[in-house]
Amino acid sequence: MTTEKQRFIGLEWLRFLMGLYVAIYHTIHLYYPAKGETPLLDELTSMGFFATSTFFVLSGFLLAHVYLNNGEMREPARSFWLKRFANLYPIHIFALLLALGMVVLLQWMGDSEASARFVIIDTNELIAREQPELFHHWMSNGEMALNLFLQFTMLQAWNPYYLTFNAPLWSISALFFFYLTFPLLAPRLMRVRHPLWALLLTGLLYLIPPLLVILHQDYGAPYTGIIQRLPLVRLPEFVAGILLYAIFSRQQAAGKLPGTGQRWLLALFSASSFALGASLFVHGAKYWYYLLHNGLLLPAELVLVYLAALARDPNSAWLRHWSPRLGAASLSIFALHVPISSLFRTLEKLLVAHLPSCPDDLATCRAAAESAGNSLTGYVIFLAMLVAISVVFQERMVVPVRRRLIKTLQPLVVRERNHEPVRQM
Repeated sequence: MTTEKQRFIGLEWLRFLMGLYVAIYHTIHLYYPAKGETPLLDELTSMGFFATSTFFVLSGFLLAHVYLNNGEMREPARSFWLKRFANLYPIHIFALLLALGMVVLLQWMGDSEASARFVIIDTNELIAREQPELFHHWMSNGEMALNLFLQFTMLQAWNPYYLTFNAPLWSISALFFFYLTFPLLAPRLMRVRHPLWALLLTGLLYLIPPLLVILHQDYGAPYTGIIQRLPLVRLPEFVAGILLYAIFSRQQAAGKLPGTGQRWLLALFSASSFALGASLFVHGAKYWYYLLHNGLLLPAELVLVYLAALARDPNSAWLRHWSPRLGAASLSIFALHVPISSLFRTLEKLLVAHLPSCPDDLATCRAAAESAGNSLTGYVIFLAMLVAISVVFQERMVVPVRRRLIKTLQPLVVRERNHEPVRQM
């Protein structure tokens, strides 16, 4: 089997699990507020940035595998950009509209705190934990208009002050920027003579922004938002994924992939790094967040992607059937989990508060629902529903819209390419 035709089932499962982990990271405290009282649960579920960074590395690795052939783009840049745009935009818009629709629904139900204008200023200052209300902000009309524009153009990750409407969608904005850089960067990176040294240099450069923040003690806005999600600052993760594929493909071609013992050592390194990072993040000084978030855990993330790429195809037909479907739904899980969680939590509370009586006395019903709370059993059901909805959403909504977008816009891409002036030699 050639490298170009190889299917990485291990990477399909990895990106699904990373998407699910991010969903757990963002939602478990809503269903289990006492998670800090359960040994190790807080540490195990607090590393959402590790999953997102791993996803960015994985994206660079997979795109290099699919779209590069002998160090060159397999197709013109405009065609690549069209396909990537058609893959991201339907997910982004559906998830954004769902989140805005949830706000309208909650307002109709009498939730006075539900507002699309409400945001939280990004900061890692200790006072934010003691007095979080100091960092609550309601956007003005001008801010609303600007941030709606950023959302509909997938530029929202460039706002370093706060996240709006459906917070996890910033990762789609960052991916969109990475995709724009891919035709320019990827062929050059794949032709680097010593990709391991280039990877080490990338990791060192990635550590510069958090080190500057720590040096100047700038733990508030906008510096926290810049570190967290500014696409240019997060680009080294994507670049590292491309370089990792350059290393992997050369090792594979030379028949020098690691043996079983080496793989176990790599797995131990990645797991130990995650455990140490989680402990430092939860219990350490606040500067550890910036180092762990941007660079210090990059080696562990690279190793995790590398090991997943080495995984053999399973003998189980069930696993072979579900791995591409769940992997394809991973980005939908990223995008949908917040609004679906909000809807599910509301419905669960209403069921406990005796839903049939709600139309007659909405205020009393809502008060009873608020006092009811959510259950861990409900949380398990929510996670299962989230996966099922994301798979159906990806296959029945995103894929058809993506095909229609490509079919509609592809002639424009071809026409523009045909009218490009011939370059003089």
